Amino acid sequence: DSLADSARQSLRRAGIPLLILSTERDRVVAARGRKLGVETLHGVADKAAVLATWLAEHDLDAARVAYVGNDVNDLAAMATVGWPLAVADAHPAVRAAPQRIRHRQGRGRALMRL
Repeated sequence: DSLADSARQSLRRAGIPLLILSTERDRVVAARGRKLGVETLHGVADKAAVLATWLAEHDLDAARVAYVGNDVNDLAAMATVGWPLAVADAHPAVRAAPQRIRHRQGRGRALMRL
């Protein structure tokens, strides 16, 4: 949506790298990432391990990284960053874990608030 696009563009202008990290194997995930111009890693079994590798490859300090999650398969990755975020409609276990919870539904709104 346009809100997510605006947020993505603002983050890019600020020099903040973005990543779509998904367990989904569907090619739609990769196509969405290409459309958005965002690096996408999909079909990932261990999000925390893949995230750690990506952070090292990009020389990023995990304590200064935000991770927006919505399902239980995000919990381990969320635990590795300094700014774990959950969207309002996230699984209850995910909502219980982060430092911050976005009070409106949807990832686009969560990105805009960042």
